[in-house]
Amino acid sequence: MFTPSSHDVRRFFCEVFRKDRAHEILTPLEAMALDWVRLHPEYDTALADVDAALARDYSVEGGEANPFLHLAMHLSISEQVSIDSPRGIRAAYEALSKKRDSTHEAQHEIMECLGEMIWKSQRSGLPPDGDAYIDAVKRRVQQ
Repeated sequence: MFTPSSHDVRRFFCEVFRKDRAHEILTPLEAMALDWVRLHPEYDTALADVDAALARDYSVEGGEANPFLHLAMHLSISEQVSIDSPRGIRAAYEALSKKRDSTHEAQHEIMECLGEMIWKSQRSGLPPDGDAYIDAVKRRVQQ
C-alpha cells in the first residue's frame, strides 16, 4: 500500500496543474485529479507554485482550508467509487448525487463522512470502519 506524505500530495497536485497548463499528457490518475482541480479554480494560486505549496502551513489554527487535503479527499472518493470500495460506496454516491442533483455536492457531503471516519479511527486507534462510513453516507441520502 502506498502512503504518500503531505509533500508528495502537494507535489502531485501542483504537477497536475503544471501539466494541464503546459498541455502535457496526463496519467489516468492525473486526469482524474485534474477534473477536481478544474472544479476548484480558487486553488489555482496554491497549485501554481510548488515551492510555496511545500512551505505552506495549513494548520487548523490558521483557519484556512487546506486545498491539497480537499483535492486529495475528492480524488480518494472518486477512486473509492470507481472500485466500489468500501462495498456500497458507489450506490450510496450515485443515490446522493441524484438526490442533490450534483456529483460535486455529493462528494462534499461524502467528504464530511470520510473525514469523520478517519477522525474516529485516529482517536480510537482502531482501523477505519467502512460500514459506519457507508451508513453515514446513506443517512445523508435519507435527509
